[in-house]
Amino acid sequence: MTLPVQVLSPLDGRYHATVSDLGEYLSEAGLNRARVQVEVEWLIYLTGHSMFGATPLSADHVASLRALVINFGQAEIDELAGLEATTRHDVKAVEYLVRHKLTELGLDNIAELTHFACTSEDINNLSYALIVRDAVANVWMPAYRDVIAKLRELALTHRGEAMLARTHGQPATPTTMGKEIAVFVFRLERIAAQIEANEYLGKFSGATGTFAAHLAADPSADWANISEEFVSGLGLTWNPLTTQIESHDWQAELYNKVSHANRVLHNLATDIWTYISMGYFRQIPQVGATGSSTMPHKINPIRFENAEANLELSSAVLDSLAATLVTSRLQRDLTDSTTQRNIGVGFGHSLLALDNIRRGLNEIDLDSLALAADLDANWEILGEAIQTVIRAEVSAGRSTISDPYALLKELTRGKRINRDDLVAFVAKLEIGDEAKQRLLKLTPAGYAGMASELVRYLN
Repeated sequence: MTLPVQVLSPLDGRYHATVSDLGEYLSEAGLNRARVQVEVEWLIYLTGHSMFGATPLSADHVASLRALVINFGQAEIDELAGLEATTRHDVKAVEYLVRHKLTELGLDNIAELTHFACTSEDINNLSYALIVRDAVANVWMPAYRDVIAKLRELALTHRGEAMLARTHGQPATPTTMGKEIAVFVFRLERIAAQIEANEYLGKFSGATGTFAAHLAADPSADWANISEEFVSGLGLTWNPLTTQIESHDWQAELYNKVSHANRVLHNLATDIWTYISMGYFRQIPQVGATGSSTMPHKINPIRFENAEANLELSSAVLDSLAATLVTSRLQRDLTDSTTQRNIGVGFGHSLLALDNIRRGLNEIDLDSLALAADLDANWEILGEAIQTVIRAEVSAGRSTISDPYALLKELTRGKRINRDDLVAFVAKLEIGDEAKQRLLKLTPAGYAGMASELVRYLN
């Protein structure tokens, strides 16, 4: 497919191939296909329940109507564009399209049931719920879970690889690379569960959410039950109390959760970038790739830098949607009409970031020697272990040392010491022999506590 050179968004230009699967759902065409689906299903429902003198459609006619959705393509896109040029109303254009299809199928007798008792938002809110639900389930979530799966693999592979931790950017009590990656897996999994549990609400109750037109047409029908049954039949959760629009709270909840996931992924990207800059991870050269236009030796961590930027853009869009969609003046205003058309932009930048992170994680390799060298250059971090053991010995009555913390602070703070310095210091300590022998055997690489074992909590 050749793209027009004038595309405004890089998601539709440079990055189109990476995010195009979202277009199946979150594009204007995807939205219109969903609108046709809702209109068609409402026709099938009304006729299937023999409402207003209609008789149930044959199985062939039902299949033919549903085929309008399945086969929705360029011809329908073009026809809708022509219709909307006249109607100046996108949902009305969809209604006319469906009516035209009914004529082609020989179903003019049910034409007046098209869009029956519906306001545009009855169609729109259900359509958005369907396309967002399916985009998340079929495109975004699989990409998100691919990243989690790769991180889980790295966490398990490197669970025993001791490394110097850095709190406030300074050498600190060691951990393992696997455990640090496992932290991200745990965080991302929690958010995944929250996103997967998100409700997708829908309303189907007319111009101001009162079923007024419905009751005028048939006062005897249980319209609330009909609405709930129809909405639930689409796989959505029925919202009984709305204005003309569904209140969009489910959207705000979802976009906040995805934005939260973005920010955790941003934290991951900056940490991996930092580990690369420290030499903990080597970047695997990609055949033919150029790192720098002038410095041939360089392999730039562009995957993680690209991810950072796109996660920031995604959250900016999704945060804006979450903040604004929950407000609509009185019974309805149109501010949501244009903002919801940017849902795909928010998810597109997040999907692009996920792709970069996944690729980036597959292009790095742990340098165990670099981790070991860093640990061996920072024996002063064992000051924590020594002062804690002394305190335990004092408490047990095996030492009379006063203020163990101050003692180790004097030895280590702002200083670089080596193994010999530490051995000489421990040998002179007034503590029990068992504790002394334990400390004399301690090394920075061996002072990672339960880090490796903690990775088991991912299973």
